Amino acid sequence: MQTILGAGGAIGIELAKTLPKYTSQVRLVSRHPKKVNDSDHLFPCDLTDKAQVAKAIEGSEIAYLTVGLPYDLKIWQSTWPSLMQNVIAACKDHGTKLVFFDNIYMYDPASIPHVTEEAPVSPASKKGMIRAQIADMLMEEVKQGHLKALIARSADFYGPDNGGSSVLIEMVVKPLAKGQKANWLGTVDHKHTFTYTPDAGKATAMLGNNADAYGQVWHLPTTSETWTGRQWIEETARLLGVKPKYRTVSKFVVRLMGLFTPVMKEFVEMYYQYDRDYVFDSSKFMRRYDFLPTSNQEGLKKVVEEIKAAF
Repeated sequence: MQTILGAGGAIGIELAKTLPKYTSQVRLVSRHPKKVNDSDHLFPCDLTDKAQVAKAIEGSEIAYLTVGLPYDLKIWQSTWPSLMQNVIAACKDHGTKLVFFDNIYMYDPASIPHVTEEAPVSPASKKGMIRAQIADMLMEEVKQGHLKALIARSADFYGPDNGGSSVLIEMVVKPLAKGQKANWLGTVDHKHTFTYTPDAGKATAMLGNNADAYGQVWHLPTTSETWTGRQWIEETARLLGVKPKYRTVSKFVVRLMGLFTPVMKEFVEMYYQYDRDYVFDSSKFMRRYDFLPTSNQEGLKKVVEEIKAAF
């Protein structure tokens, strides 16, 4: 049995598609889980409840933590540490290996122009501090020999079935598809890497099912192509058959928008990821595993096809 905690999100869905390659039993855990494969086992669960988490993980060889909490600092502060503690405790009790799907918020902003797994942990944001805290909590258990676990990190991501969780899709693809201007934080001339979610799902399953991957941090496979914001916008427009119209959004404007739209307020402290190049290096994974990441053009083509069908 392999179990996905937070199975309804973009990564959980892609991971679920891949896991039958490695196990005949896949358990999907969330508040309202839905089958991805006909053979999936559904387990409704509140992951903030320690007793429920213990039952959800019981009998699992591997648990994948792919939870995506609402993008709200107060929720992250009140929920992430206890949620991680619950999952770690359950995995230790049941002898379950743990794979944590993570982001790169904890890294020093100075590393963002070309970030590897060796980047120093020195978060510039409160959300980054939380991510650093829970990652350290997990890896400390590994160092103490109490738990077998690994961290799989992704850049900002995009792909099918993203459910509103992709900045690229929400700010560029959907507006252009509706005949509106695309939006881009900061200048469109900085490079910005995006991880394709089907690649992330496949690679997370690969890591979980390779014994020598444990005890480490891995950047999930992402194409080495480095497109600027302008290139993302122009290629999206080309695929949609529209003009590449866009507006750039300054930090001041994000702050102003936050007065009226709560989610925009949450973007202010993360603005540093757009005011410089943002290049995600997954060469460690690529050296170890035989995996060809999806190109920007091919990934974007599939996303645009899905959006056009929906509209």
